[in-house]
Amino acid sequence: MPRSRLPLAAAAAAAALLGAAGSTASSAAARPRSLIRPPANIAQAHKILYCSDVTYPPEEFYRGSTAVGSDVDIGTAVARLMGVRAGFANTGFDGIIPALLSRKCDAIISGMNDTPARRKQVGFVDYLRVGQSLMVQKGNAKHVRGLASLSGLSVSVEVGTTNAGFLQDESKKLQAAGKKTITIVTFPKDTDAANALKTGKVDAYFGDSPVVAYYIKQDPSSFAFAGQPINPIPVGIALRKDERQLRTDMQRAIRIMYRNGKMRRILAHWNMSAFALKQVKH
Repeated sequence: MPRSRLPLAAAAAAAALLGAAGSTASSAAARPRSLIRPPANIAQAHKILYCSDVTYPPEEFYRGSTAVGSDVDIGTAVARLMGVRAGFANTGFDGIIPALLSRKCDAIISGMNDTPARRKQVGFVDYLRVGQSLMVQKGNAKHVRGLASLSGLSVSVEVGTTNAGFLQDESKKLQAAGKKTITIVTFPKDTDAANALKTGKVDAYFGDSPVVAYYIKQDPSSFAFAGQPINPIPVGIALRKDERQLRTDMQRAIRIMYRNGKMRRILAHWNMSAFALKQVKH
C-alpha cells in the first residue's frame, strides 16, 4: 500500500520510540504514543511473540541464556514502533510454520526465505535479500567450487530449510546427468550442521551467506567459503494470512526502519549490510 514519505517530526518520534521503555499498565500513561497502532490482540498483550529457531547466527542465537542477533534486534525494533515488547519462542525450523498456524506465536522472524511454496501457507513482510553459500574446511581439500561440484560428496544442512531443498534439486540434476548424487545430511540445529563440517563428518556445509560469513569469522582456522554466493532471494517475517492488519503494520514498520536508518544500523552491527533491501515494498 503506497505511503507518503514521513515528515521529519514523525521520524523523530520514531527514533524516540525506539529508545522508550515501560511495559506495565501503571507505566502506560508515561509511555510515548506508538507511531503504529497495533491490532487489538497485540495491544492488549503489550507484546509481539515471534517464533524463532535460535540456532542460526548471526541472525538469531543464544549468548548465554539471552537470544541475540540481527533478527532479534529487528523484531524488537518493529515491536517498539508499535509501543509493545518483543518475545522470542525458540522453535525448531522444521516445525516453525505449523507453530505459527496453531497460534503458538504471532509471527515468525527466523531468517525465513520468502518462497512461492511457503506463500501457500503464510504471508510475508520482506526485510532482507540473502543468497546461499557453501562452506568447507580450511584448504578446501575436495576442491568444492559450487553446487555442481558436490557430486559424490556429503553436505550438511539444517532440516526444513530452503537450502536443503536446493541440495535435493541439485542432486536430482546430477543423477539425471549420470553423475553421483549428493549425500545430504540434515540436522535439527544449524550450529550442529556447521560442527559436522568442523569435525570432518561431512565434506561441506550449505547455508545462508551471512550465516556462513559468521562461522568463518568466528573460526577462520577451520572454515572457508567455497565458490560464490548463489540465488539471492527475499527473507521475510512470516504471518498468518488472516492477520491483515498486523501485516500492514509490519510493512509500515520496516519502511520506517529503512527510512530512519535503524535497519541499516542493525545490519551494520551484525556485519550484514550487504543484505539490505535495495527497494522496500509499499
